[in-house]
Amino acid sequence: MTADVHVRDLRYFVTVAEELHFTRAAERLYVSQPALSKQIRALERQLGAELLRRDRHGVALTAAGAALLPHARRVLDAWAEGALAVEEARAEQRSTLVVGMSTSPGRGGLLPAIRSRFTAAHPGAAVRLRQVSWDDPTAGLADGDTDMAFVWLPLPDQDRYAWTLVAEEPRLVALPDTHPLAPRTEIDFTDLAEEPFLALPKTAGPLRDYWLALEEREGRLPRIGAEIASTEETYEALVAGLGVCLVAAGNVPLITLGGVVTRPVRGVTPSRYVLAWRKGDRRPLVRGYAEACRRVRERGRTAGA
Repeated sequence: MTADVHVRDLRYFVTVAEELHFTRAAERLYVSQPALSKQIRALERQLGAELLRRDRHGVALTAAGAALLPHARRVLDAWAEGALAVEEARAEQRSTLVVGMSTSPGRGGLLPAIRSRFTAAHPGAAVRLRQVSWDDPTAGLADGDTDMAFVWLPLPDQDRYAWTLVAEEPRLVALPDTHPLAPRTEIDFTDLAEEPFLALPKTAGPLRDYWLALEEREGRLPRIGAEIASTEETYEALVAGLGVCLVAAGNVPLITLGGVVTRPVRGVTPSRYVLAWRKGDRRPLVRGYAEACRRVRERGRTAGA
């Protein structure tokens, strides 16, 4: 038996063992199901033992898999603790907090207000903002490229993260100003169900489903007019008439640049925009930035009352 097993492979094995379902495990891991199956088979070859039995009835742990599972979990826990210790040491050395985002939060000067309050409490610290593609709905949190991130819920493998709410906003529909529904002051979602929709990349996982309003479709699959990975692509696709899309109220100014209108939609739940971080990350800078965000939001609610 070789000892050169990757931590990634153990994580894949543990996730499948917990789900006993390759598709659900792949969704949690943010990978494709064929890639996950390939890695599990490679791990079994390395260990010289079948870990998971697959048949038409489903997936089950073999005796070897059941024996490996508690040890694999301990290795992953120890590795997570070690990685966090390294990150804490790096953070203390550089005193820099990396904050990811896919689109600018905007929303009444939110970022400058948070930065001001945060740097007042941590004068030696620096905040570096990192723009991340819509391909990654965690805005760098999943792979450790960012310490915190402004993201939309739901997140893939959501149990890995903690967050504080930044904004809860209604979802509006954006459509070309020439669209037959554009003259309406409000649109029922049932009138949009057959429209082609602009969709986030498939790698966005549950967030793609959310902005396609899958829960509100009662099992009917959406028509996809085009995939979009930035506000610029969204605007161009809307103007070209490739489809319509749902958009949070706070993001409306980003895409209504001429030729595009937004309308309130009946029958869809509000969106939730949050500042998120990895659970267990108790570094002072992370706690301080989260607290600054909470204070700014509370002040905003008080001012608006």
